[in-house]
Amino acid sequence: MGTQVSVVKDRLPEVAITHQRSRRLRVLRGIVHNPTGLAGAIILGIFILVAIFAPVITPYGPIDTDFAVRLSSPSLHHPFGTDDLGRDVLSRLMAGSRISLRAGLIAVIIASTSGTVLGIISGFYRGLIDAAIMRFVDIAMALPGILLSMVVIFTLGPTLTNVMVAVGIASAPFYARVARGSVLSARENQYVDAARVLGARDTTIMFRHILPNIIGPILVVATLGLGSSILSIASLSFLGLGAQPPTPEWGAIVSDGRSRLNTAWWISTFGGVVIMFAVLAINLLGDAVRDVLDPRIQNR
Repeated sequence: MGTQVSVVKDRLPEVAITHQRSRRLRVLRGIVHNPTGLAGAIILGIFILVAIFAPVITPYGPIDTDFAVRLSSPSLHHPFGTDDLGRDVLSRLMAGSRISLRAGLIAVIIASTSGTVLGIISGFYRGLIDAAIMRFVDIAMALPGILLSMVVIFTLGPTLTNVMVAVGIASAPFYARVARGSVLSARENQYVDAARVLGARDTTIMFRHILPNIIGPILVVATLGLGSSILSIASLSFLGLGAQPPTPEWGAIVSDGRSRLNTAWWISTFGGVVIMFAVLAINLLGDAVRDVLDPRIQNR
């Protein structure tokens, strides 16, 4: 009997790894065979490549000023024009892709990590712990996300780092809800009972056995949430609560041109178009991932 238990313990990690690899392959195949998902992946891939190689491929320095070409309209030398300080808008948007994408990703990591942990603990233990956590989540979800983010920023101060934390905190309740619902179902499965019989601790059961099996819905929410996070961070920077000058963040670039829409429309327009395409690409990719991982859609 002891030998059989040892064999089961040894095979559990192998089974989990095989299951995760199969899930990744299924997601990749689903995206490739989904035209809109593939389009979203390609556009997002271009943004990522621009973000990675921005220091090398930007035609001008993103914060370099040249008053001789101040407020120049789009031309061959400056395809997206220049702003009121003579900075090349295209270069600033390309450099801003690194800042905005990274900020959105960090906000999603903060939200998904904290929310998933709360949701797993709530769904696993239930009872008073579940009630206490869910009432806190309900209160947070009752407030508009942008308002909750602004409260956090006013408390911590208007910086890009604080905006990422604020957006992450405001988004965490959604992940907690999704994780809790998945755990309530997953905790009744046989592999959880088998882990208990083998003497596994609660933390091991929650984060080694249950978490890998509920990661699908959380991944879908995170993929779709990335676009929302980028948009929220851009909105807060537009209001002056996020990235501070001369940081070339997308929302801040749009804000730079809002007072000159009649004479220098290209500053805000191109900034808004870039944000639109980035969020659209992420949403298309997120829809494709949801179609692959959601069993209700697969069974239609």
